[in-house]
Amino acid sequence: MSLLKRIEKSQHPAEEGGRSTPAAGGGPLRPKIPEPQLRRVPSGQARDPFKDLKERIQDKLVAELDPAMDVSRTDEVRRTIQDMFEHILAQENIILSRAERERLFEGIVAEILGFGPLEVLLADESVSEIMVNGPDKVFVERKGKLSKTNIIFEDNEHVMRVIDRIVSPLGRRIDESSPYVDARLPDGSRVNAIIPPLALNGPTLTIRKFEKDPLTIDDLISFGSLSPETAEFLKACVKARLNIIVSGGTGSGKTTLLNVLSSFIPEDERIITVENAAELQLRQEHVVTLESRPPNIEGKGQVTIQDLVVNCLRMRPDRIVVGECRAGEALDMLQAMNTGHDGSLTTAHANSPRDTLSRLETMCLMAGMDLPVRAIREQVAAAVDLIVQQARMRDGSRKIINITEVQGMEGDVIVMSDIFAFEQQGMENGKIIGRLKPTGIRPKFYEQIEAAGISLPPNVFGATTRL
Repeated sequence: MSLLKRIEKSQHPAEEGGRSTPAAGGGPLRPKIPEPQLRRVPSGQARDPFKDLKERIQDKLVAELDPAMDVSRTDEVRRTIQDMFEHILAQENIILSRAERERLFEGIVAEILGFGPLEVLLADESVSEIMVNGPDKVFVERKGKLSKTNIIFEDNEHVMRVIDRIVSPLGRRIDESSPYVDARLPDGSRVNAIIPPLALNGPTLTIRKFEKDPLTIDDLISFGSLSPETAEFLKACVKARLNIIVSGGTGSGKTTLLNVLSSFIPEDERIITVENAAELQLRQEHVVTLESRPPNIEGKGQVTIQDLVVNCLRMRPDRIVVGECRAGEALDMLQAMNTGHDGSLTTAHANSPRDTLSRLETMCLMAGMDLPVRAIREQVAAAVDLIVQQARMRDGSRKIINITEVQGMEGDVIVMSDIFAFEQQGMENGKIIGRLKPTGIRPKFYEQIEAAGISLPPNVFGATTRL
């Protein structure tokens, strides 16, 4: 039995007769997930040689730890555990190398102060996403590719404790009445958890890690996500206060690119960001960050993205940055773009620039307004200046594949024109070879860029003579 489980047991003795245990955060009682009597080691995975020793030391630590200790005082608890740990090793004459001793100690501390077996993956900077599919199957994403790890949890209850540790400080809950939740870690990493009876494989956890050092435009150029000419063009578009939508599929790098584009906003402008889970890392000084809120246990108190977009219009914003438009907030965002709040940035899920416009129409209809489609299209055509299309390629790399200008209406159709388009030239060692090339078309909004005092060299658009 793990240390954390023993501490919880000492503070909340198990109820007789199969009664429920309290859910984290003061929520309704959660039926305890049945715990197997004997922990099986999955086939193909070696048993941890330190497991028995770790459990034995944890048992001794539990017997000596003060149950009333405040685990939120991290440094003090860590020092206490360190002293007791060293004492138990000396008392039992257990001889370990420095590396083994450190590994054993960190494993025990992770169960009390951190997120258990996930701590090593959270500390690994090469891991961009962590996926727990039940206690026996933990996968990670590195450089866009999935791989299985040798990390395992003790049982379903062990995974549940880690999930509770994540969501409880945020005032969220997860139980049979609310079996899925979105949350985030203290460093901002996005978390989704879903548990039985909806998840048949056991509690399932997905963590999209937060970059400790935000990527810059130079990083994207070095990764091959875009060309230097494209970077110069996008920087000019942001400074010239064009309305930009970053579109793409899940995991295509939309939020990363939005963060990079937001970094081009001048320091003397007031920026208000609106997100479901605060992920943007803007370095400007004058930034106000707003985050939506789900309903509480009684189903009240929900604050949606749409509510926040409407509210931020009263906060004297120079720039509005919406993490993602998913529903009716798209209509409020478009109206903001059309009523003096130019230079706004947002993202949307779509597979192409044309699909982005269709998605915007659908999301506007989700606002509940009985508007004719043509009226919505006129709003979209007037509001949006540029669509930047992101994609995750077959080799796992993330690239900009289209930069498209929204030119206006012709009849009932919104006219678009590609300014840059990705051209794939082949494959080499499993990597896609290609580059984002200018189409030779100068955008109609180029006069707006010039009016902002920005001059772009002719080669940006593929021209060989002066524009």
